[in-house]
Amino acid sequence: MLALMIFSATYLVLAVGHLPGFRIDRTGAAIIGASLMIGSGALSVEEAVQAIDFATLLLLFGMMIVVANLRLSGFFRWASAWALHHARGPHTLLAAVVALAGVFSAFFVNDTICLVLTPLVLDITRAMGRNPVPYLLAVAMASNAGSVATITGNPQNMMIGSLSRIPYAQFAAALAPVAVGSLLLTFLVIALIYRRELSTALPANGEMPRARLNRALLWKSAAAALGMLVFFFAGWPVAKVAIVAGGLLLVTRRVKPEKVYLEIDWPLLALFAGLFVVVAGMEKTSLDENLFRVASRFRLGNVWVLSGFSALVSNLVSNVPAVLVFRPLMDHLPYPSQGWLTLAMSSTLAGNLTILGSVANLIVVQRARREVRISFWDYLKAGLPLTLLSLALGAAWLQGVP
Repeated sequence: MLALMIFSATYLVLAVGHLPGFRIDRTGAAIIGASLMIGSGALSVEEAVQAIDFATLLLLFGMMIVVANLRLSGFFRWASAWALHHARGPHTLLAAVVALAGVFSAFFVNDTICLVLTPLVLDITRAMGRNPVPYLLAVAMASNAGSVATITGNPQNMMIGSLSRIPYAQFAAALAPVAVGSLLLTFLVIALIYRRELSTALPANGEMPRARLNRALLWKSAAAALGMLVFFFAGWPVAKVAIVAGGLLLVTRRVKPEKVYLEIDWPLLALFAGLFVVVAGMEKTSLDENLFRVASRFRLGNVWVLSGFSALVSNLVSNVPAVLVFRPLMDHLPYPSQGWLTLAMSSTLAGNLTILGSVANLIVVQRARREVRISFWDYLKAGLPLTLLSLALGAAWLQGVP
């Protein structure tokens, strides 16, 4: 009963986003919940350590180092500025934003891509005298949609990749078509809702932002990233490849290691570790058996039903905690691989529903707030139809994947 209370309280704070009256965020809630699981005797220290999936943490950590080097080299900003600079009309500008956010997010973690693209899109729309809102929405929504494609697209996919042990190439083969379809839907939905904004021609380009490149670091980090992706698709263990690539990039005479360390999302790593322990404490109770009975009653083995429940839970407690809620159920499903892929698809695409649906959305809104305000309604009027359409697309596609 105590373990269930700790689990419930932790996920309540995760759902709200903070503990009212206290300075406790989601990461703090996960750490406190993990410590209480140990302190209450629900788990021993040894069991808590064993509960942490270090392969997931190594994959996430290694990817953060690789992406940090690419970002410090100026690669993302240079590639994005070049593509956006060559947009010849409002529709091609929107398409370029969707494509850039989607493709980069498929391989290099969507949150980072939002950090890079948001100020760049603001600079370009300001130079062109455009309303930045539809293009900023495209950054957030396309980064979520594109990140569905691979294990390294977002944190929840990394967790699912480690827990399910689905090979990188198999994961991409199953979900890349869903990502492509969702990106097309992103373009169409935003273009339809903001058709008046997109009906006016672009003015002659003003002074466009330029990207500063560290060419030595660019070549080194690009080679490491390309080699890493080759090994991923060749079937090598993704955590092993990512941490080796990250470690090799730290061997340098040009970049201070402190700059790389500042790019690492340490709270996210702590959140993962804490949640692994909290869920392990819950699994010592009979809650997972009760969840299985509920799953059997609602037929969660059905792709459409699982997608709906996953999308709902992801919007209540965020997608990473939602994945761990469903983890005890996956091995009981008729087709576990299909279940994991459905969970990856639905928990990610559900992030497009509201501003609060994913960290990527919040990054875009917060980074743009000094120049433009994106309201809850601004996001919802595009996010609601896009989420429903993309979830339907994903469920229909995965229904034929065993």
